[in-house]
Amino acid sequence: MDYGHPERAERLAADYAVGTLRGGARRRFEKLLPAHPALAAATATWTARLQLLAGQVAAVEPPASVWATIQMRLFGASDTPPTDARPAANDRPGALRFWRGLSAVALAASVVLTVIVARPVPEAAPIVVVLRSTPEGVELVKTGFVASVSADGRALVLKPLAPVVIDAAHALELWAVPKASAPRSLGLIAAGDVPTTVTRANLLDDTQAFAVSLEPSGGSRTGKPTGPIVSAGGI
Repeated sequence: MDYGHPERAERLAADYAVGTLRGGARRRFEKLLPAHPALAAATATWTARLQLLAGQVAAVEPPASVWATIQMRLFGASDTPPTDARPAANDRPGALRFWRGLSAVALAASVVLTVIVARPVPEAAPIVVVLRSTPEGVELVKTGFVASVSADGRALVLKPLAPVVIDAAHALELWAVPKASAPRSLGLIAAGDVPTTVTRANLLDDTQAFAVSLEPSGGSRTGKPTGPIVSAGGI
């Protein structure tokens, strides 16, 4: 996912600032901030906007007579004598300040609600897995990989950290590694610096890591890794 895209960065940053980005998506967003200047800048802008909006509403302590009047209008007669329930003349400026403050709070809330309703629901942040070279892999393949898996587990994009260089007699194969059962092949990895895209349902189901193995040209003949594991990373 391109987090540098201005519209996408704005949507994610706004959701983060107003608090609608929650749970795992919020934690993944916070991890992405240091590596994506566009996201960090948009988040700082939205945070400043909302802080400025909230700072314009001063706290006001209403006089007791205001609450007495509200109680009488909502619930009828109370234990408070009727004469006490009426705001005194010297209390009216305070009551006016209170209602103005309450109106400002309502206005601020309506602005935030408008932002939330008018904006489309943002895409959840992907799960990013770094596949580092193994001690054996350093001698065989001169690069590691970064895998980005969509939040719904239906798509994976594998990007090499440097161009993949491999002879014609061999190929690199990507595997999903479960907790207990045998690894599942996710296909061959493209040579050069071209990303490899895998579209498959339930990529994350029972998967605790991704790995890359060195196989004969065309991939493993057995459905399991047959060559050395050159790169791996846990989820």
